[in-house]
Amino acid sequence: MHVRTEKLQAIVDPMTSTIHPVDEVLPLPRLAAYGLQHVLAFYAGAVLVPILVANSLGLSTAQLIHLINADLFTCGIASLIQSVGIGPKIGVRLPLLQGVTFTAVSPMIAIGLAAGGGTAGLLSIYGAVIVAGLATFFVAPWFARLVRFFPPVVTGTVILIIGIALLPVAANDVVAGLGPNAIQNPVLGKNLAYALGTLLVIVAIQRMSNGFLGTIAVLLGLVLGTIVAWVLGDAQFSDVTTAPLVGYTSPFYFGMPTFGLMAIISMCVVMVITMVETTGDVYATGEIVSKPIVPDDIARAIRADGLATTIGGVLNSFPYTCFAENVGLVRMTQVRSRWVVAAAGVIMIVLGSLPKAAAIVAGIPHPVLGGAALAMFAAVAVVGIQTLAKVDFNDHRNAVIVGTSLGLGMLCTAQPFVSGAVPTWLAILFGSGITLGALSAIVLNALFNQVGTAKQ
Repeated sequence: MHVRTEKLQAIVDPMTSTIHPVDEVLPLPRLAAYGLQHVLAFYAGAVLVPILVANSLGLSTAQLIHLINADLFTCGIASLIQSVGIGPKIGVRLPLLQGVTFTAVSPMIAIGLAAGGGTAGLLSIYGAVIVAGLATFFVAPWFARLVRFFPPVVTGTVILIIGIALLPVAANDVVAGLGPNAIQNPVLGKNLAYALGTLLVIVAIQRMSNGFLGTIAVLLGLVLGTIVAWVLGDAQFSDVTTAPLVGYTSPFYFGMPTFGLMAIISMCVVMVITMVETTGDVYATGEIVSKPIVPDDIARAIRADGLATTIGGVLNSFPYTCFAENVGLVRMTQVRSRWVVAAAGVIMIVLGSLPKAAAIVAGIPHPVLGGAALAMFAAVAVVGIQTLAKVDFNDHRNAVIVGTSLGLGMLCTAQPFVSGAVPTWLAILFGSGITLGALSAIVLNALFNQVGTAKQ
């Protein structure tokens, strides 16, 4: 049994008088290094959503820059809420870094275009985000009661699908492609060399060092890969000189949000799907850091998502959830302290307030990021495999649940345009392999293992 304290100190188990690695406060230099590693690992994914939304709605470059800064700033706040917590009911207090969910991209673009695009479309999105965030916050305890529908056969499948479904995003960065939905042809050999070189550095450091260097292997791989690219003229930092030194996001910067019923319903559906993904990420992290997950943990994590999403709508950002790539990073490094993610949150707040600093991070070449992402996303899939190792596959029902869900998840991952072949109300489910695969695992488990218990 743990005694929780809201001060910045470790939590001590009164039975053993030992500090759980999750609650260990590391020395400041290590916190800074590990936190920066988390930020660099998630940066490309974090800024991709505002870029996609801004381009689709026809926003100006200045508006896009503000969206990116607002996103980074709010990511920092969201990560602090989840890792440090607010009171006893908000934040799961695990090393979970928060970022804008990709599940919301297509619905947000649809909402924005339906409102006429531009700033008007953005305001319609923010209205829906605020309401959906509040709804998520208040339904969290009821959703947490459904954890009996998330045995290892479900959580393992969801985690495995998350890891595999994100690999095309990493592959797209490797080849500097136009997007995960497009096949890049031809592929430049130098891009492949940067990615594989970065991956090789990460693996080599992990092989040769079991100490501090091994825990910052991803950070070192990104730094060395970027230096090599810069020396060869393939890393550009010209935006650093033109970016302003200080820039803050203010509440309702683009104007007061507008509230449309259909937009709100659509965003609430997105948040239901996000709750499923968050549940999978929490279970995965609990597995990695050796902390049992109970329903109250799920409720606290989802409340944090809801609060962060509402704050996002106010501070000109979007819906928030746990970032799977950073779950993979925890798995790779075995650095379990939640205060590392808190340090990453502080760094993101600084980056969101200092455009010049953000411009330096943005200069990391995509192939270098892709090489690191390959390792991190695959590490998430490994956690799923570890969880599935607890499942009795001699029971054919479990094999059907995992096989069918994995197949459906890969259908939407390999052929993302299948969402265009279904009715509009189903498109949000078929628009993401993670979404369809996760819901398949939940429904099939309920059908096979909850409705009737007789063994076949």
